[in-house]
Amino acid sequence: MMAEATTTTAKDAPKRKGPGYRFNWVGRIGLAIILFWAVVAVVGPSLAPHPPGEIVDWDYFGPVTKDFWMGTDYLGRDIFSRILMGARYTVGIALAAVTLACTLGVILGMVAAVAGGWFDMILSRLLDAFNGIPSLLFGLVVVAAVGSSIPVLIFTLTAIYMPGSYRFARALAVNVNTMDFVTVARARGESTPYLILREIFPNILGPVLADLGLRFVFIVLVLSGLSFLGLGVQPPNADWGALVRENIEGLSLGAPAVIFPSIAIASLTISVNMFIDNLPTKIRDRSE
Repeated sequence: MMAEATTTTAKDAPKRKGPGYRFNWVGRIGLAIILFWAVVAVVGPSLAPHPPGEIVDWDYFGPVTKDFWMGTDYLGRDIFSRILMGARYTVGIALAAVTLACTLGVILGMVAAVAGGWFDMILSRLLDAFNGIPSLLFGLVVVAAVGSSIPVLIFTLTAIYMPGSYRFARALAVNVNTMDFVTVARARGESTPYLILREIFPNILGPVLADLGLRFVFIVLVLSGLSFLGLGVQPPNADWGALVRENIEGLSLGAPAVIFPSIAIASLTISVNMFIDNLPTKIRDRSE
């Protein structure tokens, strides 16, 4: 009877969920907003109620109405349509730049950590010197000298944030490279690509993804700053930073044309931070 009672109690006891299965609303809300803006960047311009560059209202800085959900800008263009168009430039340019920057930085960082010697020393010193240049100042100089275009913006933002990604990945890879399982793999005669891809990269993936999300936020803000100074996406196209710059004169009037692009920038950057703050814990718990 006692054994039967014990079995019944163990069977009926609720199963405890580990930390990797906690229902984290903050991270889920952040991910939902990120996915929302990603979908808007892909299909938003085709769903715009008005052509983004067409003057649809003779009242500049118009209020929110049933025809113009976010008001009109300084020329009478529909802000809602222009935000849908601007999402493609803001999200697309930032995503391309952060992907290139982190891919190059992580690869070079892992190679430098494994190879060591003169290659590590020279590459680290060069990128450290480059990393000392203020990001916005470097962007201003390059864009002002070469001219503003989407490839130039992507290249500039990649060059700004690749050294930081390299330093971060190298620091992680150096720590993993000294661990016993890497030493054993090296003693077996495994090649450098094997060590990087099979031993080091899987063990730094969580922090690298978190760093990628953080640099995405920085790139969005720098891109918005360049556009605010007139050196970003050029008219008639516009990203969210350019929309703020175009309509800055309406700030004293509380115009929706300034408020809604600013909300779009804030919602994207804050949601990415909300998501990446919870991402490393989930990856670590799942791997365990």
